[in-house]
Amino acid sequence: MFRRLAHLIFGAEVDQALKPVLVVTLMGSLAGSSAWNFMGIWAVKELGATSAQLSYGYLLMALTGGLVGYLAGHLSDRFGRRRLILIGNGLLAVYVLLFLTVGNQVWYGLALMVGAAGLGSLGGSAGQAMVADLVAPERHEEAYASVRVAANLGVTMGPPIGSVFLLVGGWTLFFPCVSLLALAAWALAFRYLPRRGAYAPEGPPERGSFGVIRRDRVFLVFMAASVFAWIVYVAYETVLPISLVESHGVPEWGWGLLLVVNPLLVTIFQLRLTRRVTNIPAARKWAVAMLLMGFPFLLFGLSSALPLIVFVLVVFVIGEMLWVPTSQSIVAGLAPDDLRGAYMGAFGGTAAAGFALAPFLGLQVRGAAGDTAMWAAFAVAAVIAVVLGVVAIRGTGGPLAGRRARSARSAVLEG
Repeated sequence: MFRRLAHLIFGAEVDQALKPVLVVTLMGSLAGSSAWNFMGIWAVKELGATSAQLSYGYLLMALTGGLVGYLAGHLSDRFGRRRLILIGNGLLAVYVLLFLTVGNQVWYGLALMVGAAGLGSLGGSAGQAMVADLVAPERHEEAYASVRVAANLGVTMGPPIGSVFLLVGGWTLFFPCVSLLALAAWALAFRYLPRRGAYAPEGPPERGSFGVIRRDRVFLVFMAASVFAWIVYVAYETVLPISLVESHGVPEWGWGLLLVVNPLLVTIFQLRLTRRVTNIPAARKWAVAMLLMGFPFLLFGLSSALPLIVFVLVVFVIGEMLWVPTSQSIVAGLAPDDLRGAYMGAFGGTAAAGFALAPFLGLQVRGAAGDTAMWAAFAVAAVIAVVLGVVAIRGTGGPLAGRRARSARSAVLEG
């Protein structure tokens, strides 16, 4: 039964070596999403946090997550991916219980949210690097697509489970139950994650990662491209619901129903689409993905009819499904073997930048010039992402060329 269900979801057998990562990713994503989707509500309803206070909290959460992600990736290169993942999940399982001690102390509660974001990032870059440790280079894109499907399943199931916790026992039961889910993720990681993969580097690096990354101009250009890509993506999560509800008459409950479109399509089609486009050059996939994500929202200047909204969401998610595994496999290809975790961690910091900048810049433009100007600004961000991304990808001939030339590139960067 489980084999048939997995085949239905993933479309085919996944690499045997990748299966432990998929199980741990699913459980960790379920634990995280069961909590994070309610943290803003908790801060406002229970703590009485203002919108301004919460906005600063989210900004610090994004920045902390990005910084910790890089440091964790750096440490995973030296001490092992499994160890960092276990430390992150274990600490988070205990840390969540601290939320029961907050009372009505607003800044203490927001500080705990920031700390939780940091702990949640501990295993992220290590997990992304572990994928490249376990799977052959030519299978990277499909492997990252598989991990994304597992994470998406967790994100889909988490909020309903969190709702049950709240319905049955309120916040007093909510946090201990989230802690148990995080503990389950730790137990699965302890039981199933391997200590090293077939494609892992032979030993810890003998050089610092920051200096190498700082001198790697190709990777820095790709990171800049990724910041703009994340700005476009985060607009979907943060600015789009505000635009649809306030400017286009979509009821709040209606946006909740429209949200189903994204996880449903990703779960069913992510791997199938990735396999279909495997032989298409990475630069072309990157460019098409950015344009599909950044330009459809301009259609809201013509109409806000429900079929058009659904059409825009579908086009956006197609671009998103092209973008995510392509970008992750590019980074895996650009990274020297011994610094793979640090590169993944630095790349993860671009997401933090996107989450910090997209709502701030988007809402500023919206307040000054309206929705149409805001979506035009995000379209410009998509074009910038296209140009920078293509320049970086073609500068190495693509991920596999970057892997083939890794020794030479590393020597040049060290020199």
